[in-house]
Amino acid sequence: MSPLMEFLSDKWWLVFPLMAFAGRWAGGWRRAAERRHRRRVELYNLKNQAREVERASLAEVQAVMAAHDATNKRWLDYELDVGKLIDFPLMTDVREPLTVAFLRAKREADGQRPASATGLTSVTGFESYRQVVNNFAVALDVAEREAKRIRDSRFSGPERQRLATARKLLMIAENQAATPAERQAAYKRARRELDGLIVLPDVTVAAVEKKIAPELDAPPRPAQLHQG
Repeated sequence: MSPLMEFLSDKWWLVFPLMAFAGRWAGGWRRAAERRHRRRVELYNLKNQAREVERASLAEVQAVMAAHDATNKRWLDYELDVGKLIDFPLMTDVREPLTVAFLRAKREADGQRPASATGLTSVTGFESYRQVVNNFAVALDVAEREAKRIRDSRFSGPERQRLATARKLLMIAENQAATPAERQAAYKRARRELDGLIVLPDVTVAAVEKKIAPELDAPPRPAQLHQG
């Protein structure tokens, strides 16, 4: 009999602990494989959740950009309507701290606005943008409420009369039923009435002149010939 067989015949009892060891080893390997599988599943789920969060963040960026647009539109309603600026002159008075505050907040919000919603992926960047847009909206609310409260009360009686006259003249300038000469004369007189009282932003002047531009440079209408 070979030495190996003699050894095994004498040590047959070692088979049982070896089987137990092999069983534990197999069980440990199986549990490790299960843990690896669970980690892969968890990683897959995390990746899916990250994609869901990315889509949700895109919707949030779009919502903040829409709020930004809405606030800008509220301001443009003043900038493009000289009548509203005459009614609420504080909105363009850069000596007024509330006006300066909302103009600064607007500049900050416009400066952080992304070119597109997909261009803002950083959570930190998004939170910063959302905050400056909110600051802009709040600052405009405050300035607007104050402008509506005081209206033209800071002007003297004669100055308020000049503002009212300018308001009427601008209505004539924008009235297409008036003649070109009337519209041109009304616009020029309105600018003189406002001189020293309200500084109209360039965009406001451009908007008004765009409405009446054909009349500002229009040649006199030729006299009609009546046949006798």
